Parts: sequence; C-alpha cells; structure tokens
Amino acid sequence: MDMAVKDHTLVSNDSDIAIGETDADPRPLAIEARGLVKRFDGTLAVSGVDLAVPEGAIYGILGPNGAGKTTTLRMLLGIIDPDEGVRRVFGYDQPHDIGRLIGYLPEERGLYPAMKCIEAIAFMGALRGLPLAEGRRRGKELLERHDLAHAADRQIRQLSKGMAQTVQLLGTLVHSPRLVVLDEPFSGLDAINQGKLERMIRALADDGVTVIFSTHVIHHAERLCEGVAIIAGGKVPYAGSVEAARDRIPAQVRLETRAREGGWTAALPNDARREGDFFYFSLPETGIEPLLRDLIEGEAGILSLSIERAGLHDAFVHIAGEAAARQLEADQSGAAS
Repeated sequence: MDMAVKDHTLVSNDSDIAIGETDADPRPLAIEARGLVKRFDGTLAVSGVDLAVPEGAIYGILGPNGAGKTTTLRMLLGIIDPDEGVRRVFGYDQPHDIGRLIGYLPEERGLYPAMKCIEAIAFMGALRGLPLAEGRRRGKELLERHDLAHAADRQIRQLSKGMAQTVQLLGTLVHSPRLVVLDEPFSGLDAINQGKLERMIRALADDGVTVIFSTHVIHHAERLCEGVAIIAGGKVPYAGSVEAARDRIPAQVRLETRAREGGWTAALPNDARREGDFFYFSLPETGIEPLLRDLIEGEAGILSLSIERAGLHDAFVHIAGEAAARQLEADQSGAAS
C-alpha cells in the first residue's frame, strides 16, 4: 500500500525552531521530534529529546540501560504519547496512520512457542495488514534467503535463541516496511548471529529502508550508524553524525624523533608530553603540515608519526560523562556474561 508522505517540516507549538531538510543532508526525514518529554507516576523518564533521522539512514540510540532509549522509541512509534513535545514519522503526527510502513522489533521478544516459524512470520505480517497467504509466501522466501528454509515447519520452541530471534526479525520485515525500529536487537546474540544481523541491517539501508536501533554496545553503533543520539538520564546531550561526535575530541598525534631535544621542541603544542621515546599531543587546529615543516627544519629526525582520531567510546565519555560511560560498560559486561 503506497501512502503519500507529507511535507517534511516540523514546527513545535512551543518553539519557532523548525526541523527539516538541511544543506548538509538534503534527504527528507523519516523521523523528526522536538522536545519529547515523558513522565511515569510523576517521575521524569525522558526530558526534551530532539531527533532528526533522514530517510535511508542507519541511526543508533546509544546509552546505558534505563537511560530512556525504549521510552523514546515507543514515543516515536506512537505506542505511547509524549507528555510534551511533537514527533512525526514520514510527516505524520500519528504513526499508527502509517503502521504498514513500519516494522518494530521490541526488546521483549515474544513469539507463540507452539506456532510454526512460517506461521509466526505470516501472523506478524497480518498484524500490519498483509494477507496471511502472502505472508506465508514471503515468509518462505525470507527463510530461504537466510538459510532457515529447513526450519519453516518447526515450532518456535524447537529453535535456538538466535534462530528464534531471526524468525521474529523476519516477521518484522515481511510486510516490506520503509522504517524498521529495533530495540536492543543484538542483546543475547552470539558473535556469529550479531554479524548476520549487522549484514541484514546494512542490506536494508542499501535498499533505502530507514533503520533506527537502540543499543548499549558502542561498537555496533560505530560500525553501522551514520548518525547517533547519545542518551543519558533521559536527556540527549548529542544527536548528529558519528563523525561529528568523534570530532568533539581533537585527534591525537604520536611522534617519535631521533633527536631528544633542540630548538624544534618549541614548535610542539602546549599539551605535548613525552612518554619514553614518544611525544603525545592533540592535533593542532592548523593541521600537521606546519609542524612537520618546523620539525624538519629543526632537524628533529622524524622516525615515526601517527594521527589517531577519537573513537565513539571516547566521544561518549566526553559527551555523556564518566558515570554514564561506566554504566554503559557495566551493561556490556553483564550482557556478555
């Protein structure tokens, strides 16, 4: 079912700031939100979330358990309404109006144990308006494509955890959604199935599908996402590209020279420190070339020089703080144990 997508500009009644297409990224927005707030029994769970996710992007909601990731996703999908703020999906204020364009895999996995795989996939498609017969036909194709054709008539209870999760994911995709929302999709998967899921997410994006997923595992977001929202304590201190997040911290330079001292050392940045045979310092705003010139003219004798950009983990610590980073690491350790 084709549905027209409305104009991709959102203006909150409480703000004169518009979220829409930008010069940096001309793609229309699949998801846009401004100032989302949610309370439960008087307790503030999410406070002022702003998001803008372009169509066809892979976008991550990154933060520790309990930070507000699931609440944010449920507000975006219309499962729960925000107490304050506005949100649109493909330009629609009510995401339920375009439910057939959306696939959602919740964190709480749930399939009927006695149901056969092919029927489970068809049933999930039917919940999004896909006729059961068509769901079975597409389900068979999906199972074959993902090397699970042999399990089509097995009951869910007979599957391994990874296989059952794959079946539920296929049920999330069987109606060919244009937006796929995955809540902690890597949780509980071994390394092999995590790799398979990463490939599936990339394939969806290659097909123009927008994928947004929550995770407390930074390396998944760093490998997959072009954009992330870092969420901690119900707030989003950063939402934007992964590259811009990493650039919040200056790249670090490691320099090894033949000469131990000389006039050339005056050219090193003020934060330069020596550890053994190496100097370490932040990459100057003017770039490395002027410094190289001074080192060569000063006969420092460059033996090696490397520039290392900050990773997303370092950016998370810088943006969200040490406490949130420690909680994130504790969540990852707990999931791995």
